[in-house]
Amino acid sequence: MSAPTASPSQEAVNAALATVIDPELRRPITELGMVESVEIADDGRVTLAVLLTIAGCPLRDTITSDATKALQAVPGVTAVDVDLKVMTQEQRDALKELLRGAAGQRGIPFNQPDSLTKVYAVASGKGGVGKSSVTVNLACALAAQGLRVGIVDADVYGFSVPALMGITQAPTRVDDMILPPVAYGVKVISIGMFVSGNQPVAWRGPMLHRALEQFLTDVYFGDLDALFLDLPPGTGDIAISVAQLLPKAEILVVTTPQAAAADVAERAGAIATQTGQKVAGVIENMSYLEMPDGGRMDLFGSGGGTVLAERLTATVGEDVPLLGQIPLDIKLREGGDTGLPIVLGQAETPAAEALLAIAGRLAARPRGLAGMKLGLQPR
Repeated sequence: MSAPTASPSQEAVNAALATVIDPELRRPITELGMVESVEIADDGRVTLAVLLTIAGCPLRDTITSDATKALQAVPGVTAVDVDLKVMTQEQRDALKELLRGAAGQRGIPFNQPDSLTKVYAVASGKGGVGKSSVTVNLACALAAQGLRVGIVDADVYGFSVPALMGITQAPTRVDDMILPPVAYGVKVISIGMFVSGNQPVAWRGPMLHRALEQFLTDVYFGDLDALFLDLPPGTGDIAISVAQLLPKAEILVVTTPQAAAADVAERAGAIATQTGQKVAGVIENMSYLEMPDGGRMDLFGSGGGTVLAERLTATVGEDVPLLGQIPLDIKLREGGDTGLPIVLGQAETPAAEALLAIAGRLAARPRGLAGMKLGLQPR
């Protein structure tokens, strides 16, 4: 007869639970106070009580599945029972204090002196240049490298980020805190998540400012390496609000190769001279079409990105690089239609390679420590 299997140890069970990540907060459930109790029976059955932030948590099945899978991998565990409960108001308050810090501040975290998040405002002079597609693919490319990334879809009238990323889930509200949906490792918030169907948003300037401010204060993104803002075309209310709310944001200007587009895009970058922002670079989209014989067809002309980078360098008084040129690719459009960005679904295509190269240049820019207090004391 074989010896009976020893029941799992408490230490092993706790270690397994520490690997279960909350899909919205992206932190272990053990750190978030979500584990109410763990009972281990002599026969190896584990009963786990998990506290959800709200009763209608949309990812309750994911939490149950992940916890079950983690515990089943522990030697000696014969069965797993997960009991889902809901946090009390006091427990939710404690969670919000943990996430926001002891001060419970509701300001814009990316403006705090100790914030190392690189904030990129993706701008264009006019619509139709593929700005949103570029934003989504750059964000997903950085997340695939292991960086913590978020997107604010600031194009309130023409929101498209949720569809481009295949997001249908609504944000979760924990009192006055909003937990953004996560797709491909990227946290995303958009006004499109708060309207029904294809309902238009007809707001004036002050309402646009307030919506953007709420996204930046009430949405919990956590500690990000990079935050992208998909701006509406032009230099209107949202561009001005971004400069006011996120003065350290750097501008990425998206244009097409044609001279007329570059002329208009120059205004989107030149706004930095009035707002004091930095222009991180120029991205030329729809640069050319690769032909079956290996040649290239310049459908929209050529040289617009280079000219724009040179003009902005002269205008803002510091180097504005051309970060890359993205060719036309039907798979880029198909990825947007299906909600699977091309850098993830067709990484070997020329367009994806160009986008990945641009993302690599952005990832190589370190999160600076200049001027920050490190809390070190001389000995």
